[in-house]
Amino acid sequence: MEVEPIEVARLLKEKTIRLLDVRTSGEFAIAHIEGGVLVDQALVDEVLGTWPKDTAIVTMCHHGIRSLDAAMFLRAQGFSNVRSMRGGIAVWSAVVDPKVPQY
Repeated sequence: MEVEPIEVARLLKEKTIRLLDVRTSGEFAIAHIEGGVLVDQALVDEVLGTWPKDTAIVTMCHHGIRSLDAAMFLRAQGFSNVRSMRGGIAVWSAVVDPKVPQY
């Protein structure tokens, strides 16, 4: 159910996943990952209504708790290829890209 940040970086580079950021807009303004999309209600409606159920999705948040909940929600809606980024943007900043601010 979880994927390591280093693997997410590889998948983003290959453009084989959709990275959904489930943090608040304030958190997103402080720090975000290039290629990630901040989730709002309009995007949720789009995902649930139009995305193929096998879309490769990774959810992310600050520490990996909210994103795990979001991944479980999407799985409950029938999405089969959903994972949460372990440790969230905090681990991303420490392991993948130290230019992304810690907060």
